[in-house]
Amino acid sequence: MSADWAPSFAAVPRAAFLPDLMWPWDMEAGRSVAVSRVDEPERWRGYAEADCPVVTQWDDGEHVGTEPGRVATSSASMPSVVFRMLRDLDVRSGHRVLEIGTATGRNAALLAHRAAGRGRVVTMEVDAAVAGRARTALAAFGSAAEAVHGDGFRGRPEGAPYDRVIGTCGLRRFPWAWVEQCRPGGILVAPWGTHFSNADAVVRLVVAGDGRSASGRFTGPVEFMKLRAQRLPLVVHGEYVRGSVAEGWETSTDVTEAEFLGGAFGPQRFVMGLRVPDCLQVEAEKRAGARPVWFYGLRDRSWACVQFRDGGAARVWQYGVRRLWDEVEAAYRWWAGKGRPGYERFGLTVAEEGERVWLDEPGEMCGLPRASGDLGGDRSR
Repeated sequence: MSADWAPSFAAVPRAAFLPDLMWPWDMEAGRSVAVSRVDEPERWRGYAEADCPVVTQWDDGEHVGTEPGRVATSSASMPSVVFRMLRDLDVRSGHRVLEIGTATGRNAALLAHRAAGRGRVVTMEVDAAVAGRARTALAAFGSAAEAVHGDGFRGRPEGAPYDRVIGTCGLRRFPWAWVEQCRPGGILVAPWGTHFSNADAVVRLVVAGDGRSASGRFTGPVEFMKLRAQRLPLVVHGEYVRGSVAEGWETSTDVTEAEFLGGAFGPQRFVMGLRVPDCLQVEAEKRAGARPVWFYGLRDRSWACVQFRDGGAARVWQYGVRRLWDEVEAAYRWWAGKGRPGYERFGLTVAEEGERVWLDEPGEMCGLPRASGDLGGDRSR
């Protein structure tokens, strides 16, 4: 952590904003575990101070009991990730800041401590119950941040222009409203990605002097809960594959599992999503040396499956109007041909008419441009 942010992190402990019952990610167990401050105060505090994500809500608040729910829908991010994003945001004393995605309220409290002044930070939360709990926590802590309930996709025009805008939820289109509400020369930071996977990358945009666009580079991988207005509806395997893979057209590939999938935070999934629009990748468990990886078309019922196998060529099956594996393999070979660039070589430019991703320089396109109005609105997360 840099010395300039250290006073804020010391003054705003994460424990002050976490609920009595929470579900931190246990790194050794590889899963979320329930921890109660009432029953296990020392264990609770240990997780509160650890560099791990903590789920604070499951299933949009419909979850009951102590066991983890089906889908995590609100959380406190890893402190190291919080710091990285706040460092990218470059908030200074006196800045006016809009945050989208209040969650526990701790991030807003950090911003308010840094901005140093009442009325400097407003944070928006789409879930009324989550917003209410954060408002209570901020008031109890004595923070100057203002928490409001609303659809963050539209921003908060009544407070504009802001010096800084930060999203703490994964985006699948960058909302133009956020750019409009940030002053020329202002900075926007948010996780961004595609529906190809849950993977996001933090992007840092600077608003142009004429206010008609914002552009900047990606700074590193993350994975966030998605903006509720941009969640991907559930993809049901049985609606694509009615029988077996034998229904598909069979080929093979010499691309290996290790090359294609990479590490947990490798850039492969991110890049594939840029080059292969409207496609979801799902990796199945590896059994007996074989791992199937599925691809589902999001605008039709095309599908593909590549079965990687230790020590042998991978078999491929494809079905539908799109040959999804052919598209994906072409995208992989494009990435390999460019020298396997990491996140930091990619950038994003957002304008009112849409957005485009580029490699190295804004003029070098590396994916299809996308209209700004394709996704957004007030939908449940």
